[in-house]
Amino acid sequence: MKLLTVAEMALRELSRRRGVLVLLLALPLVCYLVRHDQVGQSIRFLLLGLAWAVSTTALFASGTSRHIEPRLRLSGYRSHHLYLGRLVAMWLLGLAVSTPFFALIAVDHAGEVRLGALAAAMVLAVTVAAPFGLLIGAVVPRELEGALILLVTISLQMMIDPADSLTRLTPFWSSREIGTYAIDYTGPEYLVRGLTHGIVVTLLATALVAVLSTIRLRTRPHLRYAPR
Repeated sequence: MKLLTVAEMALRELSRRRGVLVLLLALPLVCYLVRHDQVGQSIRFLLLGLAWAVSTTALFASGTSRHIEPRLRLSGYRSHHLYLGRLVAMWLLGLAVSTPFFALIAVDHAGEVRLGALAAAMVLAVTVAAPFGLLIGAVVPRELEGALILLVTISLQMMIDPADSLTRLTPFWSSREIGTYAIDYTGPEYLVRGLTHGIVVTLLATALVAVLSTIRLRTRPHLRYAPR
């Protein structure tokens, strides 16, 4: 299947960059350990660190794949094979990275958090982060500018007042909302709001990636029409 082939290619490319994989694990771990004495903040910071790591990886994967996309298109791959294949690869990578952190929290804070809700928060953080990173890569072709945009987004998510209605416009608000349900044992409305927000953001980001990628892959700036 062509979609899985693209996903395999993306994962193989990332596997050659071992430093990236180390940083993927190190960043959420640092976020968790910095506030380890405060259970709520440590888990919320870990969720944001996980989202930043996956979205940044998706951003770089979007940039590194540009040079082979024209050849894949000539080989019969359609636009949706390319962006959905990368998206599947980022989801698989994000789930693989989040699994040891879930096990760490389950051992470290057994009985203190709702583990089912925590698993949902981690899955949703990965689910949102992958298309969001690809979207930034589609809008901003240069990796440095894209990384700065992601850094500003995560910083805003950390600093903004949770009670402010502006927080609902941030992409990773869903993880924070479900995290509150998991950590503070609040009512189910937190879980419902978080799930709804995460699904909507994922669908919206994926749709925008599809539109931008299709337009870019159908544009051939190297071709010129000969004058009559």
